[in-house]
Amino acid sequence: MSKDPVSKAKDVRAAVEAELSFDPRVDSAGITVVNVGGDVNLTGTVPSYPQYLEAAAAARRVAGVGTVDNNQEVVLPESDWRDDVKLATAANNALAANVTVPDSVEATAEDGNITLTGTVSYGTQRAAAEAAVAGLAGVRNVGNDIEISYVLDPVEVDVHVQQALDRAALVPDDSDVTADTTDGIITLTGHVRTWAEHDAVVVAAWMARGVIDIRDELQVTG
Repeated sequence: MSKDPVSKAKDVRAAVEAELSFDPRVDSAGITVVNVGGDVNLTGTVPSYPQYLEAAAAARRVAGVGTVDNNQEVVLPESDWRDDVKLATAANNALAANVTVPDSVEATAEDGNITLTGTVSYGTQRAAAEAAVAGLAGVRNVGNDIEISYVLDPVEVDVHVQQALDRAALVPDDSDVTADTTDGIITLTGHVRTWAEHDAVVVAAWMARGVIDIRDELQVTG
């Protein structure tokens, strides 16, 4: 006998709560999980920005989760607070130390919120800049306003993206995932079985030359 929708919702919520408790990188004491038909909403508080990110990643690992809406608040311990000048200095030093991030990227800080600006040529550089500052003490949130500028024929972008998807180990040969390009913006559609497969598709698309942004319309079937 199949379970009723309420029981299934409770099972998914319980599984997400268990995964959060299991993950040593997350202090789940202040996190509340709500599940509606596989759409999971995380609320509550965590003591660091890396935990904010990891909690959402942990929820996506759970079977039956379709989407994750991350509405947690980062409440820093007093010992982790930095004033804006020190945090901005630390962020710019971290960017300068990362060989993947070009010199054109800069960081500013306000009340623990870092904003990244500048221009890069690849989505991977944009992601590297965000990762470089995400783990710094005193960070409550990271706003990534970095622009991607790369002149390339749209047809070439389509070819590069499709080739990247064909090479991706986690994307099955019979996948119905498609990537359509307009002005360097890739719209991903189709179905994937797990969040791991979903992430593999997105990463593969970002690795292609000429990608300015990605619109993720993939459906996780579970």
